[in-house]
Amino acid sequence: MANELVVIEQATALDLFTAPEKVNQMLEHIKSLAEEERKELDSDLSVAKNRKAFASLAYKVTQTKTAIDKAGKLVVDDLKELPKKVDAARKLFRDELDSLSDGIRKPLTEWEEQEKAREEAEALKKQIEVDHEEALQMNELFDLRKAEEERKRIAREEEMKRQAAEQARLEAERKARQEIEAAARREREAKEAAERAEREKQEAIQRAEQATKEAKEKAERDAKEAQERAEREKQSAIEAERKKAQEAEQARLAEVERKRQEEAKRQADKEHQKAINNQAMQDLIDAGIPEECAKNCIIAIAKNLVSNVKIHY
Repeated sequence: MANELVVIEQATALDLFTAPEKVNQMLEHIKSLAEEERKELDSDLSVAKNRKAFASLAYKVTQTKTAIDKAGKLVVDDLKELPKKVDAARKLFRDELDSLSDGIRKPLTEWEEQEKAREEAEALKKQIEVDHEEALQMNELFDLRKAEEERKRIAREEEMKRQAAEQARLEAERKARQEIEAAARREREAKEAAERAEREKQEAIQRAEQATKEAKEKAERDAKEAQERAEREKQSAIEAERKKAQEAEQARLAEVERKRQEEAKRQADKEHQKAINNQAMQDLIDAGIPEECAKNCIIAIAKNLVSNVKIHY
């Protein structure tokens, strides 16, 4: 099998590239040849040999495009006054033959994409099921631990508030007793000034009552402030836990995406290497080497068993 569908003679290349009608005739001729070969291909793409045949024909069209484009470039290099006409012809060849190549390979490309999508979907489904089960187990354990910690924290806060209120009450009572005792002492010491002593006694009692009232009010304010502060701390802790859970979920989703991309890249590399190996084997077959021998040669080279010979991917 030749590498190109047609051969462009350099001696007549200028005449070809500067005559639109000849360009169209050449394109029609190439399309006709490609169509004839395509009709001879087996369209069952589930068979590897048939897929290789489609890929080989598409590659031959691409080689034809490259050969024609190269001939056109030589004309442009030799005749600088005709670059626009030649470049237009080259572009027409490139576009038309790329379209022809893509059209020939389209069934194979669609089949390969469907296979790849199916395999990725199955792998993703399995990974999602595993991740979901692990997440359920982690959430259950986290909720139990969080509930126990919250219960203990609330109990500690309630005990602290109760102790603070009790301490404030005892302190107020102590101060009140001190004021009453001072008033009584002043009363005993000022017997000769009964009116003054009585006035001082009443003032002391009033101060004691006011102190008790103020102490009680202060204790209530302190208790309220402590309760509000505890509520703020509680809400802050809840928000922190929510953010922590959100960050964990984001990290998990990022890891799932990273694994998916790695798998997609691995599959793409594998398909790329496979296509290169298959094309190399086809080139050997085209050169006259039996298919089984060509296959064994490519396997040996790919495994680095042949000195100074390497396949470039």
